Amino acid sequence: MTAGSRSIDIYWRIGTHGDQRSLRRRLVTRGDWSPVGPGSITPGLRGGRPDGYTHLDHMADVARAAELSGFVGGLLPSFPFTDDPWAAAAGLARETTTYRFMIAFQPGFLHPVQAARMSASLQRATGGRVVYNIISGGGGPAQLWWGDKVGHDDRYARTCEFLDVLKGVWDGGPFTHRGRFYRVEGAGLPERLRGQPFPEIYFSGSSRAAIEAAGRHADYYLSWLEPFPALAAKFDQVREHSAAIGRSPRFAVRIDVLARETEDEAWEEIRRGWRHVDPALLQGPEAGGDSVGRRRGRSFIDWPVREYRELEAEPNVWGGFHLLRGGPAFGLVGSYAQVAARLDELIALGVDAFILAGVPHLEEAHRVGEHVLPLLRGGRPDGGAHTSLPTVGTKGNLR
Repeated sequence: MTAGSRSIDIYWRIGTHGDQRSLRRRLVTRGDWSPVGPGSITPGLRGGRPDGYTHLDHMADVARAAELSGFVGGLLPSFPFTDDPWAAAAGLARETTTYRFMIAFQPGFLHPVQAARMSASLQRATGGRVVYNIISGGGGPAQLWWGDKVGHDDRYARTCEFLDVLKGVWDGGPFTHRGRFYRVEGAGLPERLRGQPFPEIYFSGSSRAAIEAAGRHADYYLSWLEPFPALAAKFDQVREHSAAIGRSPRFAVRIDVLARETEDEAWEEIRRGWRHVDPALLQGPEAGGDSVGRRRGRSFIDWPVREYRELEAEPNVWGGFHLLRGGPAFGLVGSYAQVAARLDELIALGVDAFILAGVPHLEEAHRVGEHVLPLLRGGRPDGGAHTSLPTVGTKGNLR
C-alpha cells in the first residue's frame, strides 16, 4: 500500500511451525503442524488415514491466500521446532507469482559463502523474491539446540562479519576475507548466479549490540510491537546511531492481530482463550535466554496479573499473546477499524513495513486482507489495498 509518497510493505507470516484452530488452544506439540487434544484439527488425515494433503500444501494455501489478499509476501520463521525456511521457500516458489519469501535464519549456523549461493539460486528461480530476516539473539536452550555457545554481543559481531562476507561474495570475486569468525580465499558466485538483486535485510534486536549491527546492515530495522511511546524511543535510538555512520534504515514491526467486526467480538476471542492459560504463567516472565527484546516486552506489564484486560498496555495493544501461542507478547486486538487506525498511527511514527500474523493462518489471512488492509491509508475505493510488488516472472515462467 502507499501512504502519501511512501510505500508500505505488508507481510503475512507462514506457519512453518504448525497451525492451530484459534487462540483458544495453544499448539501443544510444536513438532507437529496440527494441534493435539480435544477439538483439534488434523489436516492431512481423512478417516484416520493420510489423504495426501501435506504441511507444504497447507503453507502453499496460506501463501496463495495472502497473495490474493494484498500482502506482498510472508515471513517463514526459523526455530528448532519449525520446518526449514529455505526448503519451504523453494517448495512454495512455484505456488505463487509475486509473493516474497522473508526467510528467517541465524547467520551463525550457515556459512556466508553457502548462504550467498543458496540465496542467489533462489533469487534466480523466483525472479528476485527473497528477503532476509536476520536473527542473532535468543540465547538459552534454543541457542544450544543449534550447538552454539557464542555470547550475546559476540553473536551480533559474528552477524556483521557474516554479512560482510556474504556481500563480498555476492558482488563477484575472487573475494578474500580473514576475520575473527570467518576466513575465505578467492570466494565468489558462479557466473550464472551473478547480478541477482541482493535480498533486502530485515534486522531485529533491542540491545545496544543489535542496534549497532542494524545500523551497519539493516534495510529495515525490525521490532516486535511494544507500547507506542517505547517503540518510538527505540526507533530514535536506531536513527541516531545510523545517522552517525551515514545510513538511514527504514522501520518494520512484527504484530499479531486479532481483529473482528466489533471490539467486543475481538475481546471475546481473547476471553475464551484465557480460560486455557496456565495460572503459573500469570506470575511473571518466564526465565531462559538472553533476549533483550523479550525482557523489554515483559517489562511493560505489571506482574502478576489475574484478568486478561490487565495486559492491555494501551488501547488495543495487548501483551498476552505469548500466553495463548508461542511468539512475542504484544499484538493488536480490536475491531477492524480500530486495528487499522493503530496501524496507521505506527505508519505516522515512521513504520515502513509490517509483518502481520494470526491463527489460523489461512482464515485470518483472508480476514485481515479483506477487512483491515482496505481501511489503511492508501486503500483503494474498490476495497483493495495498494501494495508495492517486485518485478517477477510468472508462475509458469520463473526466471
